[in-house]
Amino acid sequence: QVQLVESGGGLVQPGGSLRLSCAAPRSIFSFYAMGWYRQAPGKQRELVAGITTGGITNYADSVKGRFTISRDNAKNTVYLQMNSLKTEDTAVYYCNRASPPGWGMPHSGWGQGTQVTVSS
Repeated sequence: QVQLVESGGGLVQPGGSLRLSCAAPRSIFSFYAMGWYRQAPGKQRELVAGITTGGITNYADSVKGRFTISRDNAKNTVYLQMNSLKTEDTAVYYCNRASPPGWGMPHSGWGQGTQVTVSS
């Protein structure tokens, strides 16, 4: 079972920032695009941002200009910098493999996620 460990979530006020981190096994990180996904209560899980092994990025329209995905190949870690957070960004955030060019949802390999709550 692939172990993906997300961290960095928390409670933040609207307009604030958070940086999420995801440590992945080298066997996954070295060969796959990676993505950050989120699931809000009562909603389906969605792709927030993805990054290929070569650094090409893809963002959901709702987060463009506010979120930045990056990867540190030496640390097998993918990050999500979230700025100008809105209440509608509240969700559990997960990282997992990604599948460009269609960026479809993975069927397995999900970790526990990290809760992000944006509230005043």
